[in-house]
Amino acid sequence: MKYMKCETLIYLGIDCGATTSKVGGVDCAGEPLSMELRQSDTNGTAGPGAIIAGWLEGAEGFLRAHGLDWQNVGGIGLAIPGPYLGYGVLGRQPNLPATLEGWHFLDELRQAVAVSAGRSIPIETANDGQLAGVPEARAIQRTSPGSVLMLAPGSGLGCSFVHSDGRVFGGDHQAGVILCHMPAPYERLGLPRFRCGCGRDWGCIEAYTSISGLSQLLEHVLPRYPHHELAQSPAPSKSKVLSLRGRAQQGDPLALEIFDTQARAMGMAVAAGCMAYDPAHVVIGGGLMDRTSTTPEFRARYLAGIRESASEMLWVSVDHLTFHEARFGDLSQAIGAALMVLQAVSTEG
Repeated sequence: MKYMKCETLIYLGIDCGATTSKVGGVDCAGEPLSMELRQSDTNGTAGPGAIIAGWLEGAEGFLRAHGLDWQNVGGIGLAIPGPYLGYGVLGRQPNLPATLEGWHFLDELRQAVAVSAGRSIPIETANDGQLAGVPEARAIQRTSPGSVLMLAPGSGLGCSFVHSDGRVFGGDHQAGVILCHMPAPYERLGLPRFRCGCGRDWGCIEAYTSISGLSQLLEHVLPRYPHHELAQSPAPSKSKVLSLRGRAQQGDPLALEIFDTQARAMGMAVAAGCMAYDPAHVVIGGGLMDRTSTTPEFRARYLAGIRESASEMLWVSVDHLTFHEARFGDLSQAIGAALMVLQAVSTEG
């Protein structure tokens, strides 16, 4: 397909998450149209039709909010979890229902957009974690040359590597930079093997660094705090886990130990990523870096723990790396998807 590029067009990015989907957009220069987070339920259990309807509703809401319509759209990027059976065909993965395996989501989205827009619009897709690093790298590389490794712990652990020329590394099977499901050196953390949401029980890095493994980490640490409020609480495990970030920022020793442990595990992941890709910059994103929900002191402690842990395992000196807090928060994947399709349109057009 030959893509046409026009300076009056904008480029949308849709981020399909496990529970929510988000929409962002950039202009023809790659500048975000808004940093306001717009999100809606993914409705994964309702099936492909409901998911696509939600994506379209979010896109049209974004356009209306900016006084635009489909005629202003030059392309759409879709960030969606992997792995894939092929380009645009969903494989079995832990973040969406198993019934979606084999779904030709890209073809169906293209058809639905063509009906709504009254014309064909270029659409590109890639792994959501990979795309999260694109806007972060773009912001860094404006003033500091070099490649960028990004790790973003949330419900899972998003991983991205962006070359010094701004190209995201996707791999031959759209499965590059999956550091999250490499085995963690859990014995160095003094922990047992945790089971990961992906189904593997060898102790994936994701299980030690993200929300997905917090319940196992809490269960392991809690016996050392028999008089702690959480040890006495009848609240569900999920509620206890979701309270930890706030408790840590209030100086709770149990919560601080848990996030210090996660920082050590993240440092090991950073070291593995740096030995594999040799970046100049490391970006840490995710909810623990959310500036609206965490204090500067908490973020500084977490980053210091990552840096110290990484330094023990790196092949090169940690002083050769520059560490950054993520700037785009929950919008990183949507903005990254929009930048991806803008690059594709620019290249083809």
